[in-house]
Amino acid sequence: MESEIQSLLSGLSIFWASLKNFAGTLILPSRLVQIAVALVCLLLAWATRVWFSPKFETWMRGLEKRPKWQLRWLLVVHRRLMLLFFAVYLWLSAFGFAQIYAFPSRRYLLVLLATIATAWFCIRIAAQLVRNPFLRRMVVWALSAYATVYYLGFLDETMTTLDNLAIQFGTFRLSVLAVLKALVVTGVLFTLARMIASTASVRIRSNEDISPSMRVLVVKVLQIALYSAAFFIGLKAVGFDLTGLAVLSGAIGVGLGFGLQKVVSNLVSGVIILLDKSIKPGDVISLGETFGWINSLTARYVSITTRDGKEYLIPNEDLITGQVVNWSHSNDFVRLDIYFGTAYGDDPHLVRQISIEAAKAVNRVLNHKPPVCHIVGFGDNSIDYILRFWIRDPTDGLTNIRGNVYLALWDAFQENGISIPFPQREVRLLGDRKETEKL
Repeated sequence: MESEIQSLLSGLSIFWASLKNFAGTLILPSRLVQIAVALVCLLLAWATRVWFSPKFETWMRGLEKRPKWQLRWLLVVHRRLMLLFFAVYLWLSAFGFAQIYAFPSRRYLLVLLATIATAWFCIRIAAQLVRNPFLRRMVVWALSAYATVYYLGFLDETMTTLDNLAIQFGTFRLSVLAVLKALVVTGVLFTLARMIASTASVRIRSNEDISPSMRVLVVKVLQIALYSAAFFIGLKAVGFDLTGLAVLSGAIGVGLGFGLQKVVSNLVSGVIILLDKSIKPGDVISLGETFGWINSLTARYVSITTRDGKEYLIPNEDLITGQVVNWSHSNDFVRLDIYFGTAYGDDPHLVRQISIEAAKAVNRVLNHKPPVCHIVGFGDNSIDYILRFWIRDPTDGLTNIRGNVYLALWDAFQENGISIPFPQREVRLLGDRKETEKL
């Protein structure tokens, strides 16, 4: 432990000595002139940004039909205009000093500041490849710090200091430098894995030769494989021993198996659903009181949108263990039944014929699978019928087509003098008791 502290103090002293040496060079007369010129460049960059920013923003607003990625890059440039102008003015000043003075030391500080400013600007532009805002911010800070230390010439001292900041666990030594390397390598690999997964996902989803459920399964397996490979390769690349990690993962897996049984059950159920192709995106299903079509299949739940715009997230386990009606599993044909009654005085043969013709005239009712009408009973007030018809677009709704058929029946019955009976009651008002006894 004492040797590690001494090594750390030695590294810090070397870093401090290098920093003091660099600061001492800034008080030279030629360097003070360059610092003054750099401050003037900063002021000019601010003034130019104030003047140019509204014009640039107005120009961007006129590019509404451009692709979104171009507008996003232009927006990033708009936010970094001052840094861009500062780097440009520094390079112009360094070029002017090169024409006046032959010695590179006369423009060294201007070139150094211009290089760092240019590196910062390029880092902020390239960081847009990282979609996650928090991760993008971390990448910008890390790469900006690295570029600054590198161009200032403090890279070796900084690496030594970070490597001395370490914790020893037996034979395992964990330093700040190793952690930073692991984060950088893993971050780069994760970014590459995301780009590859996104490109492959687009190609897989556009392949009509693969069923929709298999597309979802292949995409998820590909994403898990790429991200897992990026994680383990990143750890291995910086020297982490994966043997201990495997033992730890096994212990964590046992704990998760007991504590997250429902989550694991939903994950396994999701894989089963994708493999047996019982449901797929676009299917119309009924689960209890929920009726709608499937938007997406995820690892934990299925997203179902109903006709009233509500989106239900149904756990995968409920779809495996519960009774699910898939209206479009093997084909899109759906038979609907509606019930009605007519008066006993109406001819049943005529009622059946009129009902079938009325249903055929309704849009969405299939004529090649013609409707049928049957008597199902003699009720207290009416002869009861059932009218059956077929549709092949359940995604457009079931209640609305039933309503249209009922409305067609009403119009047809009105035209042909067929009445729809309803229960009637006779109410008698009784007088006093004597009149009641007379009755």
